[in-house]
Amino acid sequence: MSVIETAVEQDEATAAQAWVEGFIEGWRAPAGPESFAAHFKPMLDPEVRMIQPQLPACIGHRAFEEQFVRPLFELIPDVRGEVEHWAMRGNRLYIELTLHGHIAGRAVRFRACDRITLRDGLAVERVSYADPTQLLAPVARTPRAWGRFVRIQGRALANSLTTRRTP
Repeated sequence: MSVIETAVEQDEATAAQAWVEGFIEGWRAPAGPESFAAHFKPMLDPEVRMIQPQLPACIGHRAFEEQFVRPLFELIPDVRGEVEHWAMRGNRLYIELTLHGHIAGRAVRFRACDRITLRDGLAVERVSYADPTQLLAPVARTPRAWGRFVRIQGRALANSLTTRRTP
């Protein structure tokens, strides 16, 4: 390996470490959807693509706020996350985290693994892998959460129908 290749790998590792530290801090104890979005937006490419279970893919900062952050905090107002492990391979980060909070007063805890693709220190894509039943089961057992959950899913469906491109 050349000196230049080693230097590039070290720069990528340093950028990845800084990104993960920001990720950890952002999930530690967010003060609400606005502060959460404000924390993460500088870490995301303006055209970031975010893919997660139960929600349509969202592209860009505005979609991040409206289609990911707001529904998440509407369902789990006190959500917070703990990073369990992370790894880097090339320009990709793999972050295992456990999210905690309450859905209509019922404690909920679920695990996810995010695959983040970095370019120039910013996330250009985030794919989250999680079992959606980790959220669906607590919602199903909590009738007070049903209306909120149905509204969130309805907005997600409407967003996916209005943003769907025709061939």
